[in-house]
Amino acid sequence: MITIKSKDEIKLMKEAGMMVSKTHKYLKSFIKEGITTKELDRLAEEYIRSMGGVPTCKGYEGFPATLCTSINEEVVHGIPSNRKLKKGDIITIDMVIGYKGYQGDSAWTYAVGDISKEKKYLMEHTEKALYEGIKKVKPGNHIGDISYAIQVYAEEHKLGVIKELVGHGIGTEMHEEPDVPNYGKPNIGPKLKPGMVICIEPMLNLGTPNIYLLEDDWTIITQDNKPSAHYEHTILVTEEGYEILTPRLD
Repeated sequence: MITIKSKDEIKLMKEAGMMVSKTHKYLKSFIKEGITTKELDRLAEEYIRSMGGVPTCKGYEGFPATLCTSINEEVVHGIPSNRKLKKGDIITIDMVIGYKGYQGDSAWTYAVGDISKEKKYLMEHTEKALYEGIKKVKPGNHIGDISYAIQVYAEEHKLGVIKELVGHGIGTEMHEEPDVPNYGKPNIGPKLKPGMVICIEPMLNLGTPNIYLLEDDWTIITQDNKPSAHYEHTILVTEEGYEILTPRLD
């Protein structure tokens, strides 16, 4: 069931979303060559709890960490470890923070020092694909309008569109209805209404769209081992259009 959030619920979701934004900004200065993903995870958990937030991913269906840290060919759900970041890596940090029972969710891909032109291209156009989808958020439009806009932009820029992984609704739960795919047809799917809150999150690959799951049962990587990028915002449908609840603060 797709839920319409009340004004009080939206207020709490804005608080949760802002905690996500602040945590991304806090972590950015630490994303350098030599730091481990486990250290980033520790820093994130301490910071989230200091604000009164809850790291929702930690313990979710057995996931062991606060952050999903996915490097280079890792698409999503990378588990923080003693792996050190290297110059030229890209890393996606995906986090969900709960506040008084309501969730905020955002992912962003970061460069570690100087990166290749190909990785810069991937990051730039995956981020732009996100905003192409967000532009379609307004009452009366359909989920399919968002999906189609992302797919068209991605394919115009020769990026692989992953079909197995999708965005989602969000509220008291991390994942709620509806699904928000990154491919599809316009004018189909649930109709957007004021008070709906969704997560739009293109995951695009520099090569094939095909992916597979590693033996840890969490980390998903590209089949051809080429890099993947992932950008996500929590979006409120308003009377006039949309509001980003996880704004960039940098």
